[in-house]
Amino acid sequence: MTDLNKISRRKALGNLASLATISIVPSRVLGLNGQTPPSEELTRALLGCGGISNSHLGMPGRILAVCDVDSQRMAQRQGQAIKRGNKDVKAYADFREIIARDDIDIIHTCTPPHWHAHMAIAAAKAGKHIWGEKPMSRTIGEGLAMKKAIQKADVKFRINTWFRFKSTFYGSGVTAREVRKAVDGGLIGDGPYKVTLSGVTGFNWKFNWVGKKNLKEQPIPKHFDYDTWLGPAPYKPYHPHRTHGTFRGYWDYDGGGLGDMGQHYLDPIQYILNKDDELPVSVECDADPQDQDAVGSFRRITYTYKDGTQIILDGANKDKSAALIEGSEGKIMRGFKTDVKGFAEKLKKLPEPEPQVGDFHQAIRENKKFALNEENGFNSCTLINLGKIAHRTNQNLKFDPKKMQFIDNAKANALVHQKDRDKWKLPS
Repeated sequence: MTDLNKISRRKALGNLASLATISIVPSRVLGLNGQTPPSEELTRALLGCGGISNSHLGMPGRILAVCDVDSQRMAQRQGQAIKRGNKDVKAYADFREIIARDDIDIIHTCTPPHWHAHMAIAAAKAGKHIWGEKPMSRTIGEGLAMKKAIQKADVKFRINTWFRFKSTFYGSGVTAREVRKAVDGGLIGDGPYKVTLSGVTGFNWKFNWVGKKNLKEQPIPKHFDYDTWLGPAPYKPYHPHRTHGTFRGYWDYDGGGLGDMGQHYLDPIQYILNKDDELPVSVECDADPQDQDAVGSFRRITYTYKDGTQIILDGANKDKSAALIEGSEGKIMRGFKTDVKGFAEKLKKLPEPEPQVGDFHQAIRENKKFALNEENGFNSCTLINLGKIAHRTNQNLKFDPKKMQFIDNAKANALVHQKDRDKWKLPS
């Protein structure tokens, strides 16, 4: 992997010395006025040019390449990247050609989740840092493989959600850091805690992400390589509702609203509860029997930890008086309201939680762990995948976090490591 600080900078400065004898060098090239010179700028590539990739266009670093199996979408993103000042942006139909380039530092995986692990593992093996979309992985097994590959390659990884380290955490009305501070400081007492994520507490489970049953096969557009889009997922006849903006409604590619919003919601909760190193020992689901292709909605999913702490996803908004977090001595409600006397003054006196690295480029340059990385990100994504399996099988399940298996349930365990199509086996 290119060491930008030692190699590229030397080359760039050597070139600048030559240029300076014949022309005026722009201030950006010299790194003046607080600007980053090209020799120190991290370079990026976008794998996937769907809707979410638009938000990745404006992230730090220079874009050198884009990739998609839909040539129309790819051309659109390529043009937008160039308009943003990224010169010489090349377009690729095969992501492996991008990963083989030695001048790209960061790979953004902006594809549906069934591709996340395969692309991230390939990128890690090539020494690339990875800015992954949420959820981290489609399955528990894929997440385990990702974590192993990233740590073996010693590259940096982040997931594109940020609520554990900045921004208002949805219905809480404050940052996750402030809620963590209150919980750590014992302002609502000890655990076990009860967390409720629902419309009542300010969280929307987006049940618009549901699939359609009995889809009739449609002609595949000429500009779309559907077989490669499916990649490791099982073959299903083409229908546009499976792909692009509605793929989340199908188990083969994601897991409905839980897949879409789960890491946004559950990762900060893991952080707030100081459970980044823990996983639940059971997951229960109240939902109608599920189609094995199209995702439906759920009424309630309940995760229970060894200490009795529970996280409840109240999809039906049944508990109209639910607190966001309830402890033995009090509650934190939506908007950071509470029944604890003197809460605000007590909070001011508490120590701040440990600082986190919230700048991915800083994490790369200074060789630091990013706030949301392959370790804590795997655990919060595993919450999503545990819930998906309980929802899909319509069962209440016991889970062994050490073995990463369900207890005495072959049907559920079959979904921990899902079989890939032969052409796209998960890299070992």
